[in-house]
Amino acid sequence: MANSEREMWLQTREMELQTTVRVLKAVPTHRLDYRPHEKSRSVKELAWVFASEEGFLNMIINGKIEMDQLGAPPQIPETMDAIIAGLESSFKASNDRVRTMSDDGFNAMMDFFTAPGQMGKMRKGDLLWMMVMDHVHHRGQMSVYLRLVGGKVPSIYGPTADEPWM
Repeated sequence: MANSEREMWLQTREMELQTTVRVLKAVPTHRLDYRPHEKSRSVKELAWVFASEEGFLNMIINGKIEMDQLGAPPQIPETMDAIIAGLESSFKASNDRVRTMSDDGFNAMMDFFTAPGQMGKMRKGDLLWMMVMDHVHHRGQMSVYLRLVGGKVPSIYGPTADEPWM
């Protein structure tokens, strides 16, 4: 049981990671290059978003957004297994950093984007929650892709047509 909001964030993030890994493992490996529209990411690119956004999350943990810290985007691994391994590794590293953060650190204010070209003060914990919600958003996208490439959509928050509970 979580004793603080920070601990609840960690528990929620772990639960969401497990669900995301189930979704990613359901992707047919021969369909990683599928792209539903020319402006859309491919399955492989969308899958890599989960791991690559950890750099942004780490800037929030650090309390300072410095886009030049991101550097060149990392090379997208060729296989879903490698993408999942990168995701699990980056999640563990970020979660370990939040685990050692004090509750005061979780509640600290920092500058963050509030509108195009504008920065304002926001609570670090709110931004960390926003990153969880962004993760869930991208997983929702991936569940649609999964259906489009002929995969079976696993249970996410309840039964699916492919994984009924009854």
